[in-house]
Amino acid sequence: MSDGYVVPAQTRIGHVHLKVSDLNRALEFYRDLLGFEVTMMYGSHAAFVSAGGYHHHIGLNTWHSRDMPASSKNGVGLYHLAIVYPARKDLAVIFNRLVKAGYPLTGASDHGVSEALYLDDPDGNGVELYWDRPQELWPRAADGSINMFTERLDIPNLLKELEKERV
Repeated sequence: MSDGYVVPAQTRIGHVHLKVSDLNRALEFYRDLLGFEVTMMYGSHAAFVSAGGYHHHIGLNTWHSRDMPASSKNGVGLYHLAIVYPARKDLAVIFNRLVKAGYPLTGASDHGVSEALYLDDPDGNGVELYWDRPQELWPRAADGSINMFTERLDIPNLLKELEKERV
C-alpha cells in the first residue's frame, strides 16, 4: 500500500534481542570483547547490554534457545545486526581489539557511505561494526540518489586513525 506516508527522519531502531545458546559465552563477546556494558541481568536467562547507559541496545536471551545449535546460514532469519560507531577512529580501535583477541572477521568493506567490519558472534549471528561517513561525502549518482558500492576496506589506512591518536 502506497498512500504517500513516509517514516519520519528521526525514526531509529532502538534495540535488538538475540536468541543465544549460552548466555555467558554471549556476554564474553558483547561485553568483554566489544565493550558493551551490562545494564541488567534477568536471572540466568537474559542480559541487557548498552553503550553509554541506555537501557539496552542488545538483549541476549536463552528463553527458547539454551544449548541449541546455531541457525542455518541458508534459512530465514536475521542476516546481521549493525552497530554504528560515532567516528572512524572508533572503528579502528575495535578492529585492533578484535585482532589482538584473535577474533576472526568474515569481511571488511568500504561501501562509500560507510566502512564496515563483519564477523559472527559465538552463536553465528552476523554482526556488522561500522561508521558512517558524513552525508556530504556519500557517493551520489547524477540524479542525487545514493550510489553505494562494496569494495575492499583499506585496513592500513583505517589503522592510521590509531597513529593520529599517538601524535
